[in-house]
Amino acid sequence: MLRFASVALFLAAATAAAQAHFVFVIPDAKDPGKATVVFSDDLGVDDAVTMDKISGLKLQVRDAGGKATDAKLEVGKHSIAAAVPGTGPRVVFGSVNYGVMQKGDAKPYLLAYHPKAVVGEVPADGGKVGGAAPELVPVAAGSKVKFLFLVAGKPTADAEVTVMLPDGKKEKVKTDSQGLTQEFAGAGRYGAWTRTTEAKGGEHGGKKYEEERHYATLVVDVAAK
Repeated sequence: MLRFASVALFLAAATAAAQAHFVFVIPDAKDPGKATVVFSDDLGVDDAVTMDKISGLKLQVRDAGGKATDAKLEVGKHSIAAAVPGTGPRVVFGSVNYGVMQKGDAKPYLLAYHPKAVVGEVPADGGKVGGAAPELVPVAAGSKVKFLFLVAGKPTADAEVTVMLPDGKKEKVKTDSQGLTQEFAGAGRYGAWTRTTEAKGGEHGGKKYEEERHYATLVVDVAAK
């Protein structure tokens, strides 16, 4: 009996760990023409997970002139290599449906990720992509930054945003009435993620769902000024 209980606890822990993972696009610190896509709970490659469920990821690269092109991807076992063509400030963004999930008797839901990264200096518009997908937009001023959460292009208030700071710490904050988080000070690489839920049903991969959960992620480097 104890053995079965231990197995159940292990599976529960494994499930919880998997659910804490998010899709991040990580710009290469040395080569601005490259990026790595990870499925992790931080900004590093997690060798315990594979890319099977997110191999259908589609990414685009928007250049400084606003032109978007498809990114060339090379799917590996634990990460995806992405080419980031062009020079100057660029935005890498995309979406992937992870699949239909269900916890116990709760409603089945479609889980989707919408990763984004700013390569180089933060553009004047923060690298805003627009469209229906949720997104996080960095609002930088010097070496300080806030994060704006948009859903279908509109600011979203009272959303919980987890921010990964340059020193490795994490903070959970809420967006205000204008969809903005508090301001963070300090140059370096930031990561952030948040979620929005839609009461929208459908079918994916032969499985029906009753709602959609969308996770927006962002990676951005804030320069010292």
